[in-house]
Amino acid sequence: LEQACSTSVGRLRQVVDAMAVEMHAGLASEGGSKLKMLLTFVDNLPNGSEEGTYYALDLGGTNFRVLRVQLGGRRSTILGHDVDQQPIPQYLMTSRSEELFDFVVSSLKQFIEREGEDSELSSAKRRELGFTFSFPVKQTSVSSGILIKWTKRFAIEDMVGRDVSECLQQAIYKRGLDVRVAALINDTVGTLAFGHYHDEDTVAAVIIGTGTNACYLERTDAIIKCQGLLTNSGGMVVNMEWGNFWSSHLPRTSYDIDLDADSPNPNDQGYEKMISGMYLGDIVRRVILKMSQESDIVGPVSSKLSVPFILSTPWMAAMHKDDTPDLSEVARILKDILEIPDVPLKVRKLIVKVCDVVTYRAARLAAAGIVGILKKIGRDGSGGITSGRSRGGSHSKMRRTVVAIEGGLYTNYSMFREYLNEALTEILGEDISQHVILKVTEDGSGIGAALLAASHSAPSVDSVRLL
Repeated sequence: LEQACSTSVGRLRQVVDAMAVEMHAGLASEGGSKLKMLLTFVDNLPNGSEEGTYYALDLGGTNFRVLRVQLGGRRSTILGHDVDQQPIPQYLMTSRSEELFDFVVSSLKQFIEREGEDSELSSAKRRELGFTFSFPVKQTSVSSGILIKWTKRFAIEDMVGRDVSECLQQAIYKRGLDVRVAALINDTVGTLAFGHYHDEDTVAAVIIGTGTNACYLERTDAIIKCQGLLTNSGGMVVNMEWGNFWSSHLPRTSYDIDLDADSPNPNDQGYEKMISGMYLGDIVRRVILKMSQESDIVGPVSSKLSVPFILSTPWMAAMHKDDTPDLSEVARILKDILEIPDVPLKVRKLIVKVCDVVTYRAARLAAAGIVGILKKIGRDGSGGITSGRSRGGSHSKMRRTVVAIEGGLYTNYSMFREYLNEALTEILGEDISQHVILKVTEDGSGIGAALLAASHSAPSVDSVRLL
């Protein structure tokens, strides 16, 4: 397993190159790459001058949230924000779009009604809302876009091919609210907006949680597939949908192949299936199952071991982190979750090692993806025309480069985070990596949507246009 999962620096550099090449291909033509490289129509990232009260809805996984954000008009002054979070009932993930959006809007309505009379927003004033919708969307403007496909176990057939904002806006009118959807964004775009609001050197955002994705700021003239695209700023945020990245250089095992074949979306999201939280625990489960089938070290085969996704990544992380001398936490999880009692210590150590191998591979592959983005925009220190070095001889300085990063796998799983950071330094080298800062943003996907509603709600003329 360890050999099949190996991620030497040489191999990681091949993944870096492949990522940059696929990015080029996805920007050159529609369908030119497994990377969709979607235009977001976001060309002016929040810069701190925004003020007022804005709302956000964040729908993209197992929970959805409503937020209100008050902005003070100076960089990094978010005066306050309130959040209401609730789980999405399982049945709504596969029901009809009307039902899902009515559920979402009824929560928004309750949230607004709780403001009370003292709120500065009199009921007369229309409210502006940013909508974070973390599924692949083909944007048609900064505030509208068409659902390409569902991921993460959502499957509402009647919505594919429909305008997501319109579905939400109709549900809003039906409930009698005066709220305008001012921005429709992906969670990574929200994270980038939030990162840029606080730090203008932020050039990309990555989410590594249940799923994984990234977006970054591209030069408009590098987006070849969209002839005649004009933006005031000369740049545009591109949503990579990088979970679908694939390259022959990715170290794939029989467990990955089986997991993919058994998934609802075979041959899709190949990179995501190796690095994100939805899948890591299940890779480990498959390895333990095979161990128990091929030897008796785990005792008789437990039927629980054959249940897909029964070992969630948080359980896997808990086993990996277990620092008790007798690995009692590992024993407890094996017994309670997988119903494998009395596993001897040396086998428990082996299982921790399996968790380590799978996590190590995931974190290092994610690091290679990040460097791939930096390479594409000339911030990896390798020289080149648009390199991030300022002019002036071979001793020129690399520019400070910030990547906003979010998602539970990176923020809550310290081993994963350490492995990723270590790989980043290995790939870039000490000299360059000291200028690359990974900044954890807390809830960029929610607050970022409100910030983008603010930066796109001004009555200014729509600045992105197609000639």
